[in-house]
Amino acid sequence: MLTDYGMFLDLITMKTKNKMKRSLLLLPVLLITISSLAQSGIDDVISAMKNGNASGVTKYFDNYVDIVMPDKGSNYSKSQGELILKDFFANNGVKNFDVKHKGNNDNGDYCIGTLQTKNGNYRATVYMRLKNNKQVIQDIRIEQL
Repeated sequence: MLTDYGMFLDLITMKTKNKMKRSLLLLPVLLITISSLAQSGIDDVISAMKNGNASGVTKYFDNYVDIVMPDKGSNYSKSQGELILKDFFANNGVKNFDVKHKGNNDNGDYCIGTLQTKNGNYRATVYMRLKNNKQVIQDIRIEQL
């Protein structure tokens, strides 16, 4: 009887070890997935900027966003910010967005680049932060070069 109990404990211990090994093997996959999801926000914004797609940028706006442009700057609601960015893109005819630097800090991601338009080049800076497990734009600056 004691032998059966010992085998039972060995079986439970072996199953627990196997579960732990599987969990440890899945951990890197989970971390890579989370990291790539966080990066997709800034990459989507960069792609939208390259194509002059204001809607692609504004879908990442937080409820309120700081916007600085050559002729205006303030903290705007998401809907106001969307109108301002769409107007800027439409009036300036975006040709391309050349990323000069992209990175992240403790709170989120950012990128700095040259926004090329038919009316000249602008330095564009986008700051994103993690809010409720989602990257949102908190600040966007477009300044004439």
